Amino acid sequence: PNNSDQESADVKSAIESVASSSSIDERFILAIMMQESKGCVRAPTTNYGVTNPGLMQSHDGAGSCNNGAVQNPCPSSEITQMITDGATGTAAGDGLKQCMSESKATDVSEYYKAARIYNSGSVASSGNLQDGIATHCYASDVANRLTGWVKAATACTLG
Repeated sequence: PNNSDQESADVKSAIESVASSSSIDERFILAIMMQESKGCVRAPTTNYGVTNPGLMQSHDGAGSCNNGAVQNPCPSSEITQMITDGATGTAAGDGLKQCMSESKATDVSEYYKAARIYNSGSVASSGNLQDGIATHCYASDVANRLTGWVKAATACTLG
């Protein structure tokens, strides 16, 4: 089922709270969440060798309202855990905070490099954010979300 009004309010509250405590821009958390799950609190957990649960499809995260059994309603504590797992990382893997640090960027490219690292674990040696493994358009899709262009095509080949 779609998010209830309360669940959507809980997502907003969790993003604001985690952004404040982690010093990560709430717009970046929102953009990654929308890229990963489109904001669905019951996004299914994926597993391609590592489980990626919840709103932010975190690395072996604890938060989920759909680990094979759908929780309805999704408790606010679980929503906060999903955002926390993705933003600040888990015992098993990095969150946005660690990816931003790993990017070593001191300008706005920090967000785009961190997005690529969050998705694939690294930036390709070429430095081109569409190269390497995982979702090639991930960083450009996140950039589009951050600039408000949410219905942009996801083709990202350089011409």
